[in-house]
Formats: sequence, structure tokens, C-alpha cells
Amino acid sequence: MRTDDFWAVIDRATAERPATPAVVAERAVAELASRDPEEIVAWGRHLDKVMVASGTEDLWAAAYLINGGVDEAGFDAFRGWLIAHGRKAVAAVVASPDVLATVASVKAVADTGATCSAEEVLGIARQAYEQATGNPFPAGEPLKIRPEVGDLWDFDNEEEMHRRLPRLAALFLEPPD
Repeated sequence: MRTDDFWAVIDRATAERPATPAVVAERAVAELASRDPEEIVAWGRHLDKVMVASGTEDLWAAAYLINGGVDEAGFDAFRGWLIAHGRKAVAAVVASPDVLATVASVKAVADTGATCSAEEVLGIARQAYEQATGNPFPAGEPLKIRPEVGDLWDFDNEEEMHRRLPRLAALFLEPPD
């Protein structure tokens, strides 16, 4: 599957913004479930590639700040939330996670304490495949979709957060005015 074809499914699922990530996932599942099972698998394998590309240490640190701490599953769900915002958002944030400080919904999280999480987006291909075939999604090759926890820098180190993610640190670590 081509990258453009993968993102076209997300684009159509987000066409009527503002859609919640759950609605985006529901729409994408409905579209993919009507396709050939091999296409669904190819879409799922491309999602794996997006997860690998977005599995950076500084993006994990950004998710940690925004969501008040995240483990491996929490980081994955955060990236599901990000994927639900489309190709341009993913590309911009992977290139510079600190850009998340400019996103309105992230600014709102700083005020409300809500979280940015969408595990359901990560299950789009699995759910579509099961609906289309009645069978479980075929297992693929295990991929390294995030750094090892033991290799991460200390996300509780506020000085390092300010150095690496200054705008996000100002939003989430500074006392409110």
C-alpha cells in the first residue's frame, strides 16, 4: 500500500472535523471492512510503519508531559490520537514534538487535565479485518515501534524537559499565571 492510500483513509475519516478519534476509527473501520482482506492487511502494515517512524524518544517525552505520565501502551495510544489528526500533523510533530504546544486541543489539556489518547485508532485494521473475514488479523513480523524504557532519558527531569521541549514544558510544568 502506498503512503498516500494509507493517509487517504484517515483523511476521509476526518473529513467532517471535528471528529473524535473514536469516530475517526469507526469511519476508517467501516471503509476498510468493505475492501479486500489483503488491502486491509496492507493498511495495517502501513500503520505499523507509521508507529515505527513516530516512536521517538522526544515524542514519548511530549506524551509524558501532556498526559501526566505514560507507559508503553500510553505512548502508543497517544500516537493513535496523533494519527487521527492526519498526515500533516504526524509529520510536523515527529519532526518537532514541541510543536504540540501550539495545538489548541493540547493547550486545552494543559487547563483541563484531560488526556490525548486513542487506542481505538491502533485497532482499525484488526477490527476491519475481523468484520470483513470473521477471522483474526494475521500476525506480522514484530517491529520495534518505540525505544526501550531503560534507554529513555529521565522524563521527570524538568531541566531536561525545558531544554528539549521548551514550549510544552512552559505549558505543563510552569505554574499558571
